[in-house]
Amino acid sequence: MVYSPAIGVRVTELVLGFQKLTAYASYKLQLNLLYGLIHSFLVNMQLLHKSTKAQSLVNFILVSSSFCALYVIVSVLLLGPSKLVHVNKTSQDVSTATTLDHLVFGIASSKGSWPKRKEYVKLWWKNNANKAMRGCVFVDSIPDEKHGRNENDTSLPPLCVSQDTSRFRYTCKGGLKSAIRVARVVVETIVMNNHSDVRWYVFGDDDTVFFPENVVKTLSKYDHQLWYYIGAHSEVYEQNRLFGFGMAFGGAGFAISSSLAKVLVKVFDSCIERYPHLYGSDGRVFSCLAELGVGLTHEPGFHQVDLRGNTFGLLAAHPVSPLLSLHHPEYTDPIFPNMTTAQALKHLFEAVNVDSQRILQQTICYDRWFSWTISVSWGYAVQVFPNHMFLPDVLKVQETFKQWRKGNMLAKSYTFNTKELHPDPCKRSTVFFLDNVSSGKDGIISSYKKSFQNCSNDAVSPKKLEVIKVVTKKLDLDIKQLQAPRRHCCDVMPSSAHDQLEIAVRECKDEELLHPLALCLGDLSPTDFVTVLSRQSVTCTKIAHITKVP
Repeated sequence: MVYSPAIGVRVTELVLGFQKLTAYASYKLQLNLLYGLIHSFLVNMQLLHKSTKAQSLVNFILVSSSFCALYVIVSVLLLGPSKLVHVNKTSQDVSTATTLDHLVFGIASSKGSWPKRKEYVKLWWKNNANKAMRGCVFVDSIPDEKHGRNENDTSLPPLCVSQDTSRFRYTCKGGLKSAIRVARVVVETIVMNNHSDVRWYVFGDDDTVFFPENVVKTLSKYDHQLWYYIGAHSEVYEQNRLFGFGMAFGGAGFAISSSLAKVLVKVFDSCIERYPHLYGSDGRVFSCLAELGVGLTHEPGFHQVDLRGNTFGLLAAHPVSPLLSLHHPEYTDPIFPNMTTAQALKHLFEAVNVDSQRILQQTICYDRWFSWTISVSWGYAVQVFPNHMFLPDVLKVQETFKQWRKGNMLAKSYTFNTKELHPDPCKRSTVFFLDNVSSGKDGIISSYKKSFQNCSNDAVSPKKLEVIKVVTKKLDLDIKQLQAPRRHCCDVMPSSAHDQLEIAVRECKDEELLHPLALCLGDLSPTDFVTVLSRQSVTCTKIAHITKVP
């Protein structure tokens, strides 16, 4: 029998046909095609057997090529579908950005606390055409109209009555059995909002002040199809020692991915029966997630605020991460002077509504002529220190606050670096609090006015300043910037008024360093540069004396 190139043509046609069907056909059709290829291969083998010796080599090469093509096709068939599905899912997730529509909030409250604390929720709850939010406030019973019932108030989430939890044991002495009801807010929220478009479930207390746009932005860097338990621990070492360093404190708020939530809801009730001895609700959630093998993913933007008094030091030294929440406003002083707690939070949200992602972000720059160190905590306050300070010293949290619990030395041990305030108020930094913020074609301009200080000052003292203006562009972080954050830089701009300072915030250059001598060393000759580096604690003023810089 004479061999015809039809064998190779037939195999080629089958390969091309398979490639077309791989993208569109079902798995069953692909299997049928595979059987056809195998049959074709066997026929070719028969042809090879019947061919003459002169044609054997040619046929062998062609049939071997057919076998190689068959091997590649089988590999694609067995491995391809799963990879194609994975690629399609990934591209779909990337193209569909996480928004507020993908989040559901579960807020724990009670009939007694809701009438007062609903004002905190009203600050951050957004329920309009552009920013519709989903969720519920869970109470033990519905308050009457006079005491906080909000059926017709669209500025607040709806009220939901928690299910009966009397069947669960609670044996913690000194605790409240309502911790079980609050813990089950997690389950009830998931069950009530078990929709395919939900990516994240976010939980907090009625005195947790969330910053929703920042929560959305932060969660967008995580894959909701994976099991995530995201939150933060307490600022106080003793609190973490008692309740767990791996636990997300409920008052700070925490998030659970939808894929994890679907599993947690099935095992939660049976799980918490093993933990009647635990004190709080967040400990029960943590324990059940731990049994599932899931650990805490820490996000420093969540704040438990286990502190009392003046929290200025904490807020003015926020980490390079979006602000996600604040807690315990009733246990701390108003964050702005001469305001009530509610007024102060509303004032903060004036800046939040203009540039949510930049709120509290700390930027450091130096004034070369007066040797000042300037710390901008955008949307909140600006501090001017009368001398140059190295960056790590500026970033430490000033202990303006009081400890959460008394009588224990560990209660004053914090989970961040702190520094004590100077005993003389006139030797501390001069503080300027947010006055107003506006957005225009030239960017965002925020103005800060000096807090009253009854101190004398000299010609180079920052206390002579009355107003500081900060110019920025709206911050819109992408995924890479969220995953690898970097602090911004700022420049002191020329000002026509002697009692006013103007600052421009910008992204840092690739090799730009933030340190006191950065502005001064650029003017020096190589000889002067060596002279400066041989000195210790050198400021720009001292450099001017050393090198006679005008």
